[in-house]
Amino acid sequence: MVSTAAPKTLAGETPEEKLKSVGITSGAQVDVRKLGALANTYAIEVILFFEEDLARNRTFASVKEEFGSFSEFERPYIDVNSFLRFTRENDPSFEATMDAFPLKIEIVTAGERPTGRDGSSCLFVTGLMPFLDELDVDAPPPEPMQ
Repeated sequence: MVSTAAPKTLAGETPEEKLKSVGITSGAQVDVRKLGALANTYAIEVILFFEEDLARNRTFASVKEEFGSFSEFERPYIDVNSFLRFTRENDPSFEATMDAFPLKIEIVTAGERPTGRDGSSCLFVTGLMPFLDELDVDAPPPEPMQ
């Protein structure tokens, strides 16, 4: 369990400054595994979007309201740690693949969002998953069959 005090240990006064201190700024390309580690260490809510239009043109609250009743794996977004857990459980080669070809997430928003009626908030990041045709995978061609 991450302490609610964890975000207070980040350098900076504003949420944006705190996130910038760990390399999270709008437009940055960040390894998905780093985002998961930061989420765990500093109680940062990191949401990955699969659809560019939703990531760039809608608030997370409006997207969550529209798709919140769908099952987790039917939504156009996913929590970074749910994504990592699912991928690791279903692909034993995930870590080796990520070492060779890191999955870079484009940071769309970095700030905070309200979490409760008591005025509490959390550090919040949205990122855009790359489209398959954008993945920079320079793998050698397969060996010819003999």
